[in-house]
Amino acid sequence: MTYPIVNILDLVETIGEEQVQSILSDFSCPKNQEIEDFVHRNALDFAKRKMSITYGIFDDDGNLAAIFSLTHKAVEIGNSNLSSSTKRKIERYAQLDEASNMYTVSAFLIAQFGKNYAVSSKSLTGNQMMDCAFDILTRVQHEIGGGVVYLECEDKEKLLSFYQNDQNRFKPFGKRFSSAENVDYIQLFRFF
Repeated sequence: MTYPIVNILDLVETIGEEQVQSILSDFSCPKNQEIEDFVHRNALDFAKRKMSITYGIFDDDGNLAAIFSLTHKAVEIGNSNLSSSTKRKIERYAQLDEASNMYTVSAFLIAQFGKNYAVSSKSLTGNQMMDCAFDILTRVQHEIGGGVVYLECEDKEKLLSFYQNDQNRFKPFGKRFSSAENVDYIQLFRFF
């Protein structure tokens, strides 16, 4: 099954901002309130300000089945735990700062990634959602270059297992603590 992927800015041009906000306000993600709050409060504003672009994945009935948000951001990846082959790959995109022993990489960030539990799209898997995100990233990479993607997720075994599975192949590289949310985030990256 193919799922249409729509940039919410394109959706605004097609059906109008009020209708898009209505679609986004119906998004429900009880497994991650942060994603739901982002979709309701920030997705449209961030897209209009070009801070991040949210994409909707729609099912056959035209319902918003899932979202992901993409942006680009510099990220630091420590050198000490990287394999020799990973170091060679990352050096295509960054230089090592000898003083800090860190690579600063301009990377694509999958900033938000979640299913809409308000609609019954059980056939849409997380791996299919990730494929949709990489379809967009591959097109962007073709236009502007780059080759590193990263994301952050809560330190939960099921999430980490999903992101590190044989299809998604993300590797942990660091942690970040959010005092605002009182949450530890695991940072993961991969090449594409």
